[in-house]
Amino acid sequence: MSKELRNLAIIAHVDHGKTTLVDAMFKQSGIFRDNQQIETCAMDYNDLERERGITILAKCTSFIWNDAKFNIVDTPGHADFGGEVERILSMVEGALLLVDASEGPMPQTKFVLTKALALGLKPIVVINKVDKQDARVTEVIDEVFDLFVALEAYEEQLDFPIVFASGRNGWAVKNLNDERNGLNPLFETIMMHISPPNVDIEAPFQMLVTMLDYDQYLGRVLTGKILKGSAAINNSVHAIRETVGVVERSRLTKLLSFEGLKRISVDRVECGDIVAIAGLQIATVADTIASTDVSTPIKSLPIDPPTLSMVFSINDSPLAGQDGKKLTSRMIWDRLQKEAEGNISVSVKRLSDQDSFEVAGRGELQLGILIETMRREGFELSISRPNVLYKIDETTGQKLEPMEELCVDLDDEFTGIIVEKITLRKGALLDMRPSGVGKTRLKFSVPTRGLIGYHSEFLTDTRGSGIINRSFSGYEPYKGSIEGRGRGVLVSNAAGNAVPYALFFLEERGTLFINPGAPVYEGLIIGEHNKSNELDVNPTKTKQLTNMRASGKDDNIKLSPPRTVSLEQALSYIQDDELVEVTPKAVRLRKKYLDQNARKKMSRLK
Repeated sequence: MSKELRNLAIIAHVDHGKTTLVDAMFKQSGIFRDNQQIETCAMDYNDLERERGITILAKCTSFIWNDAKFNIVDTPGHADFGGEVERILSMVEGALLLVDASEGPMPQTKFVLTKALALGLKPIVVINKVDKQDARVTEVIDEVFDLFVALEAYEEQLDFPIVFASGRNGWAVKNLNDERNGLNPLFETIMMHISPPNVDIEAPFQMLVTMLDYDQYLGRVLTGKILKGSAAINNSVHAIRETVGVVERSRLTKLLSFEGLKRISVDRVECGDIVAIAGLQIATVADTIASTDVSTPIKSLPIDPPTLSMVFSINDSPLAGQDGKKLTSRMIWDRLQKEAEGNISVSVKRLSDQDSFEVAGRGELQLGILIETMRREGFELSISRPNVLYKIDETTGQKLEPMEELCVDLDDEFTGIIVEKITLRKGALLDMRPSGVGKTRLKFSVPTRGLIGYHSEFLTDTRGSGIINRSFSGYEPYKGSIEGRGRGVLVSNAAGNAVPYALFFLEERGTLFINPGAPVYEGLIIGEHNKSNELDVNPTKTKQLTNMRASGKDDNIKLSPPRTVSLEQALSYIQDDELVEVTPKAVRLRKKYLDQNARKKMSRLK
């Protein structure tokens, strides 16, 4: 294998500019023609990624610069997709650690850097967005060094090279006073400080699968790094799984190499390269694809366990089947199995109720993305309240719960209310320091369950100006009970369509979630009650027409706009006896037991 090959990952906190920097690398390496129309953040090709402005799925690409091939992997920055980060880092020899010149290292910077250092990678630090008005380059470099020290980096890792860049404007320099013209200084630093793959070309072919996706023409496509040997079309191979052994025998029907944003078909692949193969039907992530004379699988990295679970079940409401086409438990189970196969940080198991499945993952965002993806695919679902997954200390028998490190940037005036709110959620303040221009940065240690649904409340308390970031930090002893939702709900006791006359009189009882004319059914939650108890109401009630009042008076009814509840807000709002009904066109809140008498009976049994 040519020494002019470099495999590297780009890792960073959310929104520190890694995908934008990759775009600039593409343009300056000649992947795109000068007159070619491309979308911003070309590697974010998933609709949800474009809408949310984050990277959800790890992606591979490559380009040629000065006869050197760069295999670049763009990794998610959010800890909920940490399974992607961990697997990708095992494929590369180096990493670019992007840090915002204003924000500095953030919780998820720490998360991905911990994984990279543990694997012995020596990152190149890229201080990005140095042309921002509030950039504080010197302080950020010191903070990065302190973070390396805190993570117990060894001496060679502490001697990291630094490049200053503006990914949006497409330039990088080794010194801030250098001429700002293109990304060549960054490419040169990569060539100098990231070693080529350590290859054994004479050994039999061996590749560790790190990603799985589906192609409408090729079927299952497995991506990974060739650790030993080489392979050609029609070679016989088998898939080996740890603790199981050989799970499949096949031939390599399609070999794919990365070129820009595309996968191109090739006849042969060499040791050290990151490639994709098609033709295997059973092999999956963490399996070893090898020549038939290889019997020992490559050891794969352990993945941090899921911390949150939800129950997915069929939609059994009276409105089921009106929006979606994928309704049966078999369809839902097959789709969840497919997700768990390609995303090893998600686990799925069937419950005793054959129409319900427990889905466990890294956090609210990851499971929320899965639900949103499924509804866009035409599924209808009922989703339970998220529950954290506890552990038991084998030595003491003590109950342990997942904890998160929370980093909050906000205006000084909101500091008091945020500290109070997080303290009520069993959070402990770790650090508090000014971050300049009337802002403060707070760091907390908070139970994962205390943060369920907190994001929307945080935005309200800071009037939309605060920034909140979180990352999994480990398990600690159970912190005690946390007070739940303070108010009750308004529950429909009738079916039909909501009437303005009825909603007008219900407004004084609480905040409504529905518009006039919306379809309702018995057990549907139509609003939040002003008091702590649940109240059954009739949103379909019409005015009785008499000779005392004219029916035309209804035309003058004016209603306040209802509260719009997003999918994430709905999942965090519901209680244990409630569900979120998800369809391609609607997100509704409902009671688990729709019949009023059944709910009363179940409440007496508790």
